This record gives sequence, C-alpha cells and structure tokens, in this order.
Amino acid sequence: MEFRLLGTVSVETLTGPLPLGPAKRRSLLAALLLSANTPVSVGRLTDCLWDNEPPSQARGVIQGHISRLRSLLAGADAEAYGVELVTLGDAYVLRAPETLLDSQRFEELLMLAREQRGPADAVLMLKEALSLWQGPALSGAFAGPPLRVAAHSLEESRLATVEQLARAYGALGEHHRAAALLTAETAAHPLRESLAAELMLALYRAGRQSEALDRFHRTRRLLADELGIDPGHELADAYALILRGDPGPTSAAPPAAAGPSPAAVPPSATAPPSAGGPSRVAGGGTNAAGGGTSVTEGGTETDSPAPPHPLFPAVPPASAGEPHPVDLLPRAPRGFHGRADELAALSRSAAGEAPVCLVTGPAGVGKTALALQWAHRNSPLFPDGRLFADLRGFSTAGEPALIDVLREFLLALGVSPRRVPESVPAAAALFRSLTARRRLLVVLDNARDSATVRTLLPGGADCVTLVTSRHRLEGLIASDAARPVPLDTLETDDGTALLAGVLGEERVLAEPVAARRLSELCGGLPLALRVTAARLAGRPRWTLATLAGELADERGRLAYLDVDDTGVAAALRLTVQHLPSGAVHQLARLGHHPGGHYDPYAAAALAGTDPVTAKAALEQLAAAHLVTETAPGRWVLHDLVRLYARSLDPASAREALVGVLDHCIATALAAADTAEPGGEPCFVLPEDYRRPSAVQDFADRAEAMRWLATEREDLALTALAARKAGLDDRAWRIILLQWPQIVWRARDSWSPLLELALESARAEKDPYAESRVLTLLGWVLTEEGRTAEAAALLERSPVLAREADDPLGEATALINLAVVQAELGALPTALENCDRAVELARREGDRHTEMLTLQHLARMHLTAHRPEDALACARAALDLGPEHEEAARRSLLLAVCGEAQLALGEEEDGVRLLDRAAQEAERAGYDEGAVRALEALLRVSARTEFRRRHDEALRRMADGS
Repeated sequence: MEFRLLGTVSVETLTGPLPLGPAKRRSLLAALLLSANTPVSVGRLTDCLWDNEPPSQARGVIQGHISRLRSLLAGADAEAYGVELVTLGDAYVLRAPETLLDSQRFEELLMLAREQRGPADAVLMLKEALSLWQGPALSGAFAGPPLRVAAHSLEESRLATVEQLARAYGALGEHHRAAALLTAETAAHPLRESLAAELMLALYRAGRQSEALDRFHRTRRLLADELGIDPGHELADAYALILRGDPGPTSAAPPAAAGPSPAAVPPSATAPPSAGGPSRVAGGGTNAAGGGTSVTEGGTETDSPAPPHPLFPAVPPASAGEPHPVDLLPRAPRGFHGRADELAALSRSAAGEAPVCLVTGPAGVGKTALALQWAHRNSPLFPDGRLFADLRGFSTAGEPALIDVLREFLLALGVSPRRVPESVPAAAALFRSLTARRRLLVVLDNARDSATVRTLLPGGADCVTLVTSRHRLEGLIASDAARPVPLDTLETDDGTALLAGVLGEERVLAEPVAARRLSELCGGLPLALRVTAARLAGRPRWTLATLAGELADERGRLAYLDVDDTGVAAALRLTVQHLPSGAVHQLARLGHHPGGHYDPYAAAALAGTDPVTAKAALEQLAAAHLVTETAPGRWVLHDLVRLYARSLDPASAREALVGVLDHCIATALAAADTAEPGGEPCFVLPEDYRRPSAVQDFADRAEAMRWLATEREDLALTALAARKAGLDDRAWRIILLQWPQIVWRARDSWSPLLELALESARAEKDPYAESRVLTLLGWVLTEEGRTAEAAALLERSPVLAREADDPLGEATALINLAVVQAELGALPTALENCDRAVELARREGDRHTEMLTLQHLARMHLTAHRPEDALACARAALDLGPEHEEAARRSLLLAVCGEAQLALGEEEDGVRLLDRAAQEAERAGYDEGAVRALEALLRVSARTEFRRRHDEALRRMADGS
C-alpha cells in the first residue's frame, strides 16, 4: 500500500489504485495525510473541503466521507500495513508508517542527499526524490485554502530540490545536464528568479554565454512587464559574474566536491586478539593489511595493492612499533576476471560517510569474490583493520548466532574474553562504541535479511560496511541508505578469460570457438565456469569441444556443473529453500514455460493462480535474484535457473504447458479483436480449452499490436512446444491469431512459422484450420515475391473452406488467390474470383470481408485500365468501413482512388487523394502503404517533400521499425 500526494491524491495497492470517488473525499484524505499520525479537527477538515461558507450539514458530509474511506482501506487490507483511520473526540487521525507516504520519502531522500559528501551520491538521492513526483501536488482534490497552502509549500520544496540537483550536476562538471534540467523548469516558472539565475550560470559554464545573457534580459523584461520590478540580487549577481568572466565556485575540479579529506585516525592502541580465542567466523587464514599479493582484473598478480580510488585520501600505514591492524579477511580470490565497472561502483559507494555497500546477485555470480577483491585492493584505506564474517544466510549449516559473530569482532578488536557482553544488544553497543573513532572495513558475507546486518554495523563515520546477499535487502536500503551494486553474469569474453585463468591460455587458445561456447552454456555464471574449468583441469585429455557437446544437452547440464560439494544446483537449492511455498511453486512452473519472458498473466496461467498472486511471487523470486525484471511487468529466467526450476516439479510439465498455451490463445484473441475488430481468424476454441483466471485488456489497436510484436518470439516458441507435445489444436491457433501483425508486416519472415501451423492443421485433419493457414501463408508468399509457390498453395484453400462450411474463409481465400492470379496475368479469372468473394461476403453480411474484397477488386480494375470501375469499387468500400478502425485499408483505398483520378486526367484530385493516402498510412505506422502511395505521387510530381517522405518510409521499413 502506498499513499501519494506528489501528483494525484491516491492510494496505490497491489491490485491498483483505490476508487476514492469525488474530489472532496480526496481533499479529506490529503488533509489527513498531510498531518499523518496527528489528530485533525473537524473544523480544520471543514476549511479544507469548502472555500467559502460550509453547508449546515458539513459535519455529516465529513462523517460520510470518513466512513467510505474506512471501508476502502479495510477492503485493501490496510491493517496489515499498520494503517488505520481512528476517531478521537472531535478529530480524526490517519495512523500509517511514514514509509508509505511519498511526501515523507521525498523529505527523507532530501535529508540523505544533504548528508552526502560527494556530489555524485547527492545526485542519485536527489534524482530519486524528484522521481516520486507524478504531477502537481494534491492534484484531483478540491483545494480549500489550507490545501492550497500545502500544495504551494510542496511545490516550493520540489523547485528547491531541482535547483539543488542542478548545483550538484555543476559540481560534477555536468553543466549541460544542469542546463537541460533547469530549462524545462524555468519555462514552467518564468518569474522564479532563483531558477533563472541557476540556469544562467549553468549555460555560461557549459560554454553557452550568449544564451545565458539572453536568459537574463528575457527574465528582466518579464519581471518589468508582469510585476513592475527590477531583477533581485541573485539574478544581478549571476549577470555580473558572467560579464566578469568569473568561473564561479562550482567550476572547480570535480574531485574537490567529494568533501574535505578526513584526518588520518591514529591506529588502534589495543592489543591483538589472543590465539586462544573462539574459532574464526571467517573460516580461513588471515592476511596482513597491505601485505602479500593482490589479483588484478585480468588475473595477474602484482607485488603491491592497486592505488586507492581518487575519491579516497591516501592513508599512511601504521608506523613501526604500533599494534598490527586486525585482519579477518580470507585470502584474495584467485583467477579473478573482469568486473571493472562493479569495482569502480563499489569505490564510489564507499566514498560517503559511514557507507553500507550492498553487493547483490544470484547464486554463483561471484559476489563474495568481488567483495574480497575490492577489500584486498583497498586495504590502505583501512589502517585500523578489516573484519569479515560469513553469515551463512543460504547455507544448510544454518546461520551463526549473532552473539558469536559479535564476540569474534570484539575479540579481534582487543576486548578481553571476560569483558565480552553476553546479550546481543550489549555486545552490539560495545562494538559500535569501539569502532566509533576507527577506520575499519567490515565485510558481511551471505546475509539473508536486513535485521541481521543492522546489528553488525560499526559506529564510526569513517568505517565502511560491505554486504553481499542473494536478496535485494531493500529494508537496508531504506533504513541505512545502503548503496546497491547489483552483480550480473559475465560477458562471454570475460567468461573465456576465467577459463584460461584455470586451464592455461594455451588450452583455451587452441579451441577458441569451443571456449566461447562453454562460456555461453554456463550462462556467464562464474560458479558454473569454475566447475567446468575444474572438470577439464582434472581431465587433461578432454577437449573443450567434448565438454561443450555434453553441456549442450539440457537434460544433463546441471549434473555436469556439479563437482564434489560445489555446483550450480546446490547453490540454487540453498536459495530456494528459504522461499515461501507460493514462490517455490511459481518457480517450478516457470521452468516449464517454453518461451523466455513472463508477465503476471503468463505466470498465473503456468501456476494455476491469478495475476496478482503471480506478480507477488515473481517479486519474491526477483528479490532472491532467481528471476530478473527486464522491463516493467516483464521477467526472465537465467538458463541454468530455468533448468533447475524444471527439475522441481517435472510431473506438472504438461499441465503447465496447456495452461500457458490457453493463456496465449486467450490473450492473442483479445489482441486480434482489439487490433482488427471486424476480423474473425479462428473463433472456434479447442474442446478442452481452459480459460485463464484473467485475460489482459488492450486499450487500443496500438497497444494490441505492440503486444503482438513484443511477444512474437515467445509465441513462436510456445507454438513449437505445442507441436512437439502433440497439442496441434493449440499450435495452429497461436500462430494464426497473430494475423494482424502478419498482415501488417507481411515481409517479415513469417513463412517458417506459418508452415509449422500448416503441419499442425494437417496433423489435426482439420479442413477449416488448413484452409485458414493456407490463405494466410499464400498471402505472405505473395508479398515475399514467391508468386508461383503462393498460387500452388492457394488453389486448394477455397476448396477446403467449402468442405469446412466456412463461407467467409472461402471468400478470403478467393481474394488472395485472385491477387496471385492477377500477378500471373490471369486477370479475367482473378476478377471472377473477386466477384464471387464479394457475393459470399454480402450473403454473410460481413462488411469487413466485403470491404477487403472491394479493395482488391478496385486494384484489379485499375490494372485492367478501367479507372471508372476502380473508382466505383474503392468508393463503395470506403462507405463500408469506419474510419478509426481501418486506417491501413483506407490508405490503400484512397491510393486507388488517387491513381484512378490520375488515369481519368484529374491530376489535381489524384495528387490530393494520394497525398492523403500517404499521410493516413504514415499516421498509422503503415510504412508499406505510405511507400506505395508516395511512389504513385512521384510518378507525376517532383516535389522534394514527397521524395523525402518516401525515403524516410523506406528507411523505417529497412530498420524494421
């Protein structure tokens, strides 16, 4: 649940916004939210709801709105979120956690931005704060005087934030970005002098001095004309600075913006831990800070650590005779490769005050290796030492007790065993106290939840905490401003470099293609690559190609990626065992999806649930990095995760497949009906068809066509899976239901998919299906220039349609056959078939098919040099079709009318109609129609505009846009 004031006043829930009703109810909610957790009197609410004298029944109206709000909140399970609307005497209070209110989150982000030492981090916080705004504050409410004041105050805060963000951009030297940001706001608030002044300075520092001076003079004139005043000191000072050529304070070198270098803190004076203390949480040997070797990104060992990141000041090591700094870090990872961007991101994240850096990603992606690599490279930054604990959040051995981890840390910091407190709160307090004046690195590996991490955070402003987790730990981001560094799989080149680091470059260079194939089969997952390398290292006579061939078989791939106690399946199993049962069930069903992407509707169809439940499960899986959200509402599984998911519930494979096939049919039917309301490509559903619990709605043709285009690849994979499973009645329907997109993009390599549909139709011995597929396939082949093949197929289609008692299918088949016959020179036969198709369409009362037939008949009359007949047919067709639903067809008919007028000697009318045809096609995105009309225009006109539009349409077709 989320309350929004920064835009339209609303209450967002998992199922969408609550229907708040009239503006006065929104005003009431806004007034309560602006004073959340504080009583608001009836008098105050009355002022918010009425501008002038309130009606005598104002109290009753308010009580009615309160009652309705309570009902709406209860229906949205508000109590589970800690939300309640309470009556307190003559007042009401809306109790809600501040995190649910966008205006409170806005203020928190501003506060965090002010605390950042570096402008880059401030920019991130300020951009996040401004992204919460979705329009003018308190929109949709009746703005009584108190609410108008509140809305103005919120807007002032927003504008001040915009100015602050522009200054942060300037501190980074990104003056063009500052100018772009301020230009838009200045246009909306031309009389705000502080905005204009900031814009002038940004333009000037971006090298656009003349624009900066012009902005001053325009603002000066506007102030004089509108308000009768001269510019204030901000504008005047900015103007004077530009005239003097003074760069101003924000043009200093960007690194200075990171804040003053903190003074070096004296090393700890405490004694090192005794050797007789409890066993080390790190579970490995120690490594002296700054000593030994480190591994570069390419895996090459060097004699000294890499230099510190420029945002960090260099810190001198402890002098001789002082206690040695504590170091619990395991050794640096061997054979580390790539990750330059992530290492740099960690350095940026660690540059703030008391930062918490959060490395997240799926099992086996190399989170621990990255954290340790960064920690060893940057050891000089932490003169007081480095602590490490494996929290085993995803281990079969279970998590260590917090008191044990704290005891290990305290002993390492020199606390006597007898002085270690017995309770977790006391031990944590002592840990924070001891670290308050130190410069320590604390690495918390494999954390499962935010609460565990919070207890182990050090107290010093100069301490850095580095956390790794398979979960996103959003609670830690919210409470402690943890800065996430998400870790993805390796690119193919980095994957092969990792193999070379283990196997030796000679072996990899001897089989470069096989090495790349292995990297791809391992999905760029470092754990899988290391297991693969281990198998090959132990078998020097094996070739890389041999193992690649074995891994190519999906049925055994996970087994091959296990070695001893290490493997992909084991790592994934540890992640899955901590998930709720609903998320595990959803993951198991996702493994049986034949495509690559999922939305909540497809996920629900697979799992036998509803989209709301499916989306919640997908969010849980995404938080555990088992699925990835590639776009809003669209998720994807890593290949190895998909194979593991499939193994969780193999018996449900067919049930899940049928569920997703019927989902595809239902959604494609809805898309086709929205895109082409007059069409009916396959309305007879399979006998055992199961309608999904919910089917996606499409607002208009554009949205429906966008879905068909986006889902094309997954629909093809789904149809192929149906064919392989013997579900041919689903396969041909899923393919044929894409007919609006097929007709729209006829030359877009559809024939292989339609040939698969033809195989399915024939396997079903269904003349209706075979006729429909043949008709569409014949059309596509005709558009591809394969006219003879099209004719051979289309000869059979009308016969099959008659056999299936499908008169409209016969009419469509006759149309497509006639088009081919006309191209082959058999124009009289083509005209006869078109006349027969018109007769069938009229007999069935189908205006859509009749319009289509008349369109082709008109074109054939034009080809036969009968412009009068062509014009008559085209006009008759135009009279049949609604303009808003037939944009593409109208374009083609207008083009025929234009060409007919030209043939009749009416050049002016012909050019006008052809131009109109081209414009309609361009507006509809029908580039082929635009090209056809513009080519006709260019035959009679040499206008530059026609040539430009023709070339642009051709270019769009070539780009596939």
